[in-house]
Amino acid sequence: MTTPFPILLFAAGKGTRMRHLATDRPKPLVPVAGRPLLDHALRHATPELAAPRVVNLHTRGQMIRDWVSDPDVIYSDESQALLETGGGLKKAVPLLGAGPVFTMNTDTIFAGPNPLDVLARAWRPEMGALLLCVETARAAGHLGRGDFDHHHDGRITRGHAAIYTGVQIIDPTVLDRIDQTAFSMNVAWDILAREERLFGTPYPGRWCDVGQPESIPLAEALIAETADV
Repeated sequence: MTTPFPILLFAAGKGTRMRHLATDRPKPLVPVAGRPLLDHALRHATPELAAPRVVNLHTRGQMIRDWVSDPDVIYSDESQALLETGGGLKKAVPLLGAGPVFTMNTDTIFAGPNPLDVLARAWRPEMGALLLCVETARAAGHLGRGDFDHHHDGRITRGHAAIYTGVQIIDPTVLDRIDQTAFSMNVAWDILAREERLFGTPYPGRWCDVGQPESIPLAEALIAETADV
């Protein structure tokens, strides 16, 4: 059994791409197949794989606190300022503890093996970050092209062959070299890529980006297909 990694679940976005569906609730509470997006993400973060579990908050954060019934979930409050993904992780590090951590977007649906387990089994200590990627043919709901190209040694560079699924393991010490308070995770990845410590591993199942209302039927169809197997 792999040792659990701390996890930060990103739930602080404004949800502007969800348009009318996020006018009265934060995006992570938008329902997909009868359950909020955040519930689908938390389902993967079992205690055997992910501990402690931290959720960051910004827009309507109290609604998320009220919804999540698990007393073991910890919150990183960004209500005063939205810090983006990199800044959000940097703020949450004291809650996560030392060592590599999972980060996970909460607006995705996976059909297949637990994405955190796939990452944990592929992680090696010499990596600076390990990103879970999916071939474009296995993806649904994603706008635009892919994000990375895979290389034979497992390293990844910017390209279009594979899409980042929103789940990674990263050594957060790289963030100590970034002076900004609010910044994208891309800033950390670019540092690690220059040092040849940015890696990727493929997700063997299917994946849906639920960033906009049009993607919800696609995600629900994916869930239904999985349930029928």
